[in-house]
Amino acid sequence: LEREKDDFYPTPPEPTRAFLHAEIDRLRDFHGIWEPAAGDGAMAREIEAMGIECAISDLVDRGAGATIRSFYDFTEPSAPAIVTNPPFSECNSGDWIRHALDVLGVEYMALLLPVNWTGAESRAGLWAKHTPARVYLMRWRIDFTGQGAPPMLNAWFVWDRQHQGETILRMLDRKDARQGDLFQGEA
Repeated sequence: LEREKDDFYPTPPEPTRAFLHAEIDRLRDFHGIWEPAAGDGAMAREIEAMGIECAISDLVDRGAGATIRSFYDFTEPSAPAIVTNPPFSECNSGDWIRHALDVLGVEYMALLLPVNWTGAESRAGLWAKHTPARVYLMRWRIDFTGQGAPPMLNAWFVWDRQHQGETILRMLDRKDARQGDLFQGEA
């Protein structure tokens, strides 16, 4: 498929809902969340539906009321936590992650990325310096284009400065109501 202009792929509600249910206790520790690749506001609406304030920004105005500004132009975070489906190309280079963690100093960041994002040898140094606290593998393929037959598996990669120890790997099911059961080994 041809890439969408500005790498814009709206996030369907299920991945955000599943993630929010899995991380809601930690997310409520923050006074708000920043969605810096807000697009049409789909993810921000899910965050706000959970009762959490959400600041939004994006490079392109898509009618969501976002602050229109490049992520790299921010020198202070709009909130101490970021939850977003970022432009994959910016994460492939590592620039997005370094800017959020090294420049902005966010306390928490969750990025929806392809599962194979971890496999590139060129990201070994980035992974070593900024090891995620948790990785949530999706049990389904997300259809970002609405054309059916989505080509890849995705995962939520979570960086959390409060976390100590090795990366925790968990699975997410499309049906967010099952999250508690999945974490206790019940299917």
